[in-house]
Amino acid sequence: MAEIIIYSSTGCPYCEKMKKEFKEWGYDYEERNVTENPAYFEDLHKEGMFSTPVVYINGEAFIGYRPKKMKKALGITDEMIAANKPTNTSEEQSSENFFQEPTKEMFDDVYDFVTIGAGPAGASAAVYASRARLKTLIIDKAPASGTLAITHKIANYPGVPEELTGQELLRKMHVQAHNFGTTFVRSNVLSVDFSNEDIKLLELPEGTIKAKSVFIAVGAKAPGSKIKGEEEYTGRGVSYCSTCDAAFFKDRIVGVVGDTEEAVHETQALAKFAKEVMLFVPTNKLKGEANTDELEKLDNVKIYWNHRLKEIIGNKKVEKLIIRDADKHEGEWAVDGVFLYLAGLKPGTDFLKDAVKRDEEGYIMVDEALRTSVDGVFAGGDARRTLIKQAVISAADGCIAALGADQHVNKRKTMKAQYS
Repeated sequence: MAEIIIYSSTGCPYCEKMKKEFKEWGYDYEERNVTENPAYFEDLHKEGMFSTPVVYINGEAFIGYRPKKMKKALGITDEMIAANKPTNTSEEQSSENFFQEPTKEMFDDVYDFVTIGAGPAGASAAVYASRARLKTLIIDKAPASGTLAITHKIANYPGVPEELTGQELLRKMHVQAHNFGTTFVRSNVLSVDFSNEDIKLLELPEGTIKAKSVFIAVGAKAPGSKIKGEEEYTGRGVSYCSTCDAAFFKDRIVGVVGDTEEAVHETQALAKFAKEVMLFVPTNKLKGEANTDELEKLDNVKIYWNHRLKEIIGNKKVEKLIIRDADKHEGEWAVDGVFLYLAGLKPGTDFLKDAVKRDEEGYIMVDEALRTSVDGVFAGGDARRTLIKQAVISAADGCIAALGADQHVNKRKTMKAQYS
């Protein structure tokens, strides 16, 4: 049996996921919580590690949430895990299990409502549409990779008082949609044909889906390229979650890179631990309604506008950042770590081409009812331009789009609200 040691921290969602998965795989482990025992911090610091979880399997270190690599190290496969895992049909069932491969019957059928995307907008739309007795289908090529799915912590979603990961919140939405009758398909929409007034065509690699109404909820995606050195030093000074890793930087110097509300919030959180926090804002203003009023009251926080991170360098761990300032001059900044909250998300709408009207950045143009330039086609969530990106806003978009689709399919004069 393998010797497994997990270095965890209190409040780290990926530590909890990793522990849960080892139990599901049938492996015992020793847990070393760095929050409860500061001596464990030193264990990781000596190895140049500044993040949790860190898992040692027979002496080999795995930094961060790396289940695929760990399964490979243990010599286990998904088939082996599935064979030993008890059947579970409760709410705790992974929503990914709902997603199936497309079948011939699906291509022969005509759906009342199809949502492209299974994030909070698409999932919410499916709940309302299927509850309105519309034959509903969700299509998503990577349901566990959306913006909400990879969010570390959600603590402000209305009606959900406990903290949970984005994946856990999304799972609850999928379970609810599934229970109302939604069908889930894992596939990629390559192109669309909205030229027919009655039936919309969605081209998948496996065939063509037909729908009376469509909701485009594809979300947004980050640029493909990472900062030079980011991958190399992830877990060794590069981090993305203050809840998980802030305590590692007690009395140290850290940088935060970003221009969003999240970057501001994380800077505040880090200021409680670090000796000095430098917020590098790539432009001359923050996105949305974020502001630096509270940060400017903190003595150990400095804000640098028009400063772009170009490279992360070090020796086994992060030591310096290469920053380009407003005058295009590049310089080295000594730090012990850097937290990245870079924006630059773009809507994943290129596959639509000219099927619906989009603006210069690819956002779909909609009216107040989220109707696009094509009758029976709606768009919402991060696929449309909003003042700020929040899961609750995307979920509300899903509700509006579904009620609009119900009106369209059933040829109602007005939308029909769902009160009970």
